[in-house]
Amino acid sequence: MSNYEDFVINQGADVALEIHCLNDSGSVKNLAGHDVSASMKRNLNDSANSPDTVQFNGFISSAEGGIITLSLNNQQTDALKPRGNYFYDVELSFTDSGTGDTIIERILEGQIEVSPSVTK
Repeated sequence: MSNYEDFVINQGADVALEIHCLNDSGSVKNLAGHDVSASMKRNLNDSANSPDTVQFNGFISSAEGGIITLSLNNQQTDALKPRGNYFYDVELSFTDSGTGDTIIERILEGQIEVSPSVTK
């Protein structure tokens, strides 16, 4: 089960979100061998190609520390439509060493409000 968190992003600003991953026991999750992907959509029914769908630049910044960084640059946030919520989620994937299957785990989801820029 994923965690739920809402965020506010300022339109036209650089944004970086740092996510600290823990196991169910509360210990730091080792992310070695994992990949991260994350996107946000204005409408849940939007396709991946929709202009209202944005892919985060996501990477594992510390595998041993369980830290993921998601970012958007100011050009990406400037293109977001303000005054409304986007839905987002963050997924980890890895290959199961026993079966060779790709395992995908949603670790975080929620809504993002875009605060409009006044100064451009």
